[in-house]
Amino acid sequence: MNVTVEEDKCVAAGQCVVAAPEVFDQRDEDGVVILLQEQPPAAEFEHVRTAAAICPAAAIRLAESLHP
Repeated sequence: MNVTVEEDKCVAAGQCVVAAPEVFDQRDEDGVVILLQEQPPAAEFEHVRTAAAICPAAAIRLAESLHP
């Protein structure tokens, strides 16, 4: 899985951090998303999918490999 974020779309809701704190954080000054891991471990995949699904700005993009 490869994760990207569109910082310019982020509304600083923080839902991604709640769903996947090992993969996402927020900037202190404005709350905009910080991507901690572009290629998270498999143990985080479900959390990252949840974060992408609940992001109110649809600022998280996932590219999942067809091969493990």
